[in-house]
Amino acid sequence: MPLSSTELYFPVVLQALIAIAVAGGMLGASYLLGKKVPTRAKGTPYECGIQPTGSARERFSVKFYLVAMLFILFDIEAIFLYPWAVVYREFGLVALVEMLVFIVLILSGFFYIWKKGAIDWSETLGSRETRE
Repeated sequence: MPLSSTELYFPVVLQALIAIAVAGGMLGASYLLGKKVPTRAKGTPYECGIQPTGSARERFSVKFYLVAMLFILFDIEAIFLYPWAVVYREFGLVALVEMLVFIVLILSGFFYIWKKGAIDWSETLGSRETRE
């Protein structure tokens, strides 16, 4: 049985060093041994076998990023339900009330952004202005 922290962590450090050496060796070997012949076909973006159209430098709508951030935000908030479900029986009614408050706050935020149109990124700005 290992007595010191050095003996305890030596296998982990050794495995990490071996993994880094193997990964570095493979990258170095592919760089040194691989052919470097640039062609036009290698320079085009791969679109699942479909010939690309337009520029790869197109701008995305800000709403796309807003929907992505909101998805991540609500996804992380939903993850908080799992630990609560594990310890629910230990805390009883207090945990239920706290979780109901948490869910009401999440849903109020969700309905607010839904009413504002933040998650409807399929419509254009012009059609939204005429609707309001």
